[in-house]
Amino acid sequence: MRSLFLFIIKFHAFFLFISLEIIAGYCIFQYNYYHRSSFLNSTNSIASGLYSAKDSFKEYLKLGKVNDQLLQENAILRTLVKKSFYYNHVEGITIEDSTREQLYRYIAAKVINNSTNKRNNYLTLNRGSIHGIEKNMGVISSNGIVGIVKDVSEHFSTVLSLLHKDAKISSKLDKDNYPGETTWDGSLPTQAELSKIPNHIKLNKGDHEVTTGFSSIFPEGISIGTVDAFHLIQGESSYSITLNLSTNFRTLDYVYLIKNVFSKEQLELESISQDD
Repeated sequence: MRSLFLFIIKFHAFFLFISLEIIAGYCIFQYNYYHRSSFLNSTNSIASGLYSAKDSFKEYLKLGKVNDQLLQENAILRTLVKKSFYYNHVEGITIEDSTREQLYRYIAAKVINNSTNKRNNYLTLNRGSIHGIEKNMGVISSNGIVGIVKDVSEHFSTVLSLLHKDAKISSKLDKDNYPGETTWDGSLPTQAELSKIPNHIKLNKGDHEVTTGFSSIFPEGISIGTVDAFHLIQGESSYSITLNLSTNFRTLDYVYLIKNVFSKEQLELESISQDD
């Protein structure tokens, strides 16, 4: 206690100064309308800024949930588009049921692991068998082709990326439907090679390459990329074509898995024909 008294006595001039400042400030704001209004406005402005920052922070925390909701909504919308249905109507026969059956369903998933710098690249997704994921399902991004499901566990699945030596996508030039095959040569993760396009086809830089829909994996018309460069192969009747890929594999975050409802039926029938 003695030390406290000694401290106050030693600095009594400072404490007196602070006290007088407080009293002077109180008198100014209490008896001067202009200063009081300015002070209150400043206080309100600071408080509003703090509340705004608080709300912005709360909204930021909600972004993950909002993003998941948007992905689910996009998957539903993709399921409802025209090309995701199989037309079951036959001319001359009356069908009381709907003329359309669901052909493709889309399931949203998050990429939790991804490689782009290897010769054979894979992705890991946070969706597995309990979510309806099966082997050989197609995987796309909002921009284009990603790959094909390779293995599935209860909660996860791995995807053979388009950036893999074994990836071969049946594709076609969108402008004239001429079929070809898209593969990756192991160089840049932003480009792929298009082959089997004969040299009588007129090519232009920027021509769009899409899926053919010939397989049971991808619907027709999913973007693969655009023609970046091409030249004739000496001694052969086809082009060597480089595509700029539509999907940016380095920044992949969310994807969609495609379930072909009639895939099993189609593959079984095709296997019978091949056996013959």
